[in-house]
Amino acid sequence: MSAYSDEYSVVGIGFGPSNLSLAIALDEHNGKGKTPLAATFVEQQAAFGWHRNMLLPTAKMQISFLKDLATFRNPVSQFSFISYLHEAGRLAQFVNNQDFMPTRREFHDYLTWAASNFSDRVAYNSRVTAVQLPDGAGHGPMGHLKVKVDSTLEGGGSKELLAKNVVISTGLVPKMPPGIDRDERVWHSSEFLGRFGELDKTGVRRVAVVGAGQSAAEILRYCYEQLPGAQVSAIMPSYGYSIADDTPFANQIFDADAVDDYFHGTARARDSFWRYHRNTNYGVADDEIIRDLYQRAYSDEVAGTPRLNFLNLSRVDAVKQVGDEVRVTLQSVRTDETQDMDFDVLIFSTGYESMDPTELLGDAAAYCLRDEEGRFQISRDYRILTTDDLDVGIYLQGGTEHTHGLGSSLLSNIAIRSGEIVESLAARGQSMTLRPAA
Repeated sequence: MSAYSDEYSVVGIGFGPSNLSLAIALDEHNGKGKTPLAATFVEQQAAFGWHRNMLLPTAKMQISFLKDLATFRNPVSQFSFISYLHEAGRLAQFVNNQDFMPTRREFHDYLTWAASNFSDRVAYNSRVTAVQLPDGAGHGPMGHLKVKVDSTLEGGGSKELLAKNVVISTGLVPKMPPGIDRDERVWHSSEFLGRFGELDKTGVRRVAVVGAGQSAAEILRYCYEQLPGAQVSAIMPSYGYSIADDTPFANQIFDADAVDDYFHGTARARDSFWRYHRNTNYGVADDEIIRDLYQRAYSDEVAGTPRLNFLNLSRVDAVKQVGDEVRVTLQSVRTDETQDMDFDVLIFSTGYESMDPTELLGDAAAYCLRDEEGRFQISRDYRILTTDDLDVGIYLQGGTEHTHGLGSSLLSNIAIRSGEIVESLAARGQSMTLRPAA
């Protein structure tokens, strides 16, 4: 009997949109009569979910519906957004709406619909606790890794997977300012709707949102609408929100060809990409919500009932709990002077950190090559370069901005990226012959 629970060509760690798109690309690859690539995925959530706490009623996607899980790779895929609309009976209504950008709620429903087709290949309520070297490591090239999986359910047990390739897509990590921790009154945007739903709103009089990006603007508007008796404040280091550049020429930075331009570009060229096009995605908001918030603030001023406040040119210097309130020390970016303000709820929309798989990879990380800045060296096919001792494909869906550019881990490139990874997996060997130790 094998000493291992299962053996796979591909083990996907995480099952968000990126690895869901990979599962689709693998399924379509296997359906073409080619040697199949056996795959399984491990996800710690109980069911598929993507940014559930930011599914605000009016929030829209910032990409076209055509940039779905499959269309740019395979326009006739059964897993396209168009196929979802057709099955849901809403294709005509969506077209009549004349909007390229679906709501975030509808796009999440589409993702959930697609994920439901792969429930037999995903271990939900499960967490990868370690990626380990094979038995007998150090005695010749290693052709597989051991992936240890624990169930998060009580009494669920654990198992060990044998993987010729692993694809890591564990998502982004919420980023908070140094020295500030989350609690029942201090939130990150990633937990917003859940926290807001649990909040006793009867005594909420002052709410502040820290940040100047799209999520910050959306949360500010939502709080303004849902808490009609509260003062709602935006804290930002700039004069106000900056508009996202979504014009046609700028949007080319998210085209598949732009990945090649960045990957093969010089250090100077890569720096230019970031300087010229950072405003397409980072720390910016859509024109519609910027104008809407300004109009609301102006209308309140005219009516003599101002309650939407913009604390601009300010940074959060310190946060502490004072009774049932949060005392925030604000520092002026203009004069360096500070002032204290009290709020009932403080929400940080301060972005995310890219995933770093170093800890997850354990001893295997020592066989992964790094650049002069200590970052993983990544090949064009999103695979970490390794020493000759480790003949295992370790692919990253995220954390590759330094090699693949602004759009490398965004939804814009998700279909093409997954297809490229599948092509690489197939080229590395379409079947496994693994013999676990007795």
